[in-house]
Amino acid sequence: MLNEAAVERVYLALGNTDLRKSIDGLAVIVKEVFELDPFSPCLFVFCNRQRDKLKILHWDRNGFWLYYRRLERGKFQWPSEGRATPVKVSRRELRWLLDGLAIEQKQAHQEVTARTII
Repeated sequence: MLNEAAVERVYLALGNTDLRKSIDGLAVIVKEVFELDPFSPCLFVFCNRQRDKLKILHWDRNGFWLYYRRLERGKFQWPSEGRATPVKVSRRELRWLLDGLAIEQKQAHQEVTARTII
């Protein structure tokens, strides 16, 4: 199960990625192409060309997690821009993406922060 509690940021690799790559290959992309630290408390999310599979790379204290999701029907609404830098999204936007929604929801409710009652 994906534990988002310890995650500081989420990065999407725009365009498509060859998902034959495993932990080491994806970590090299994060380090050399994105110029980010694969050992940071972040999620790095990659999608294939058909938009029906994705992998999430996550470092957790003493090892990497590699989450893999394959849709039986449908496609992820993945941003298709093919630039070398990843796009930073919120954990909420990642949940939308995993649920089949676009990361930009025009009708979503605004996030509310609780205030202290005196």
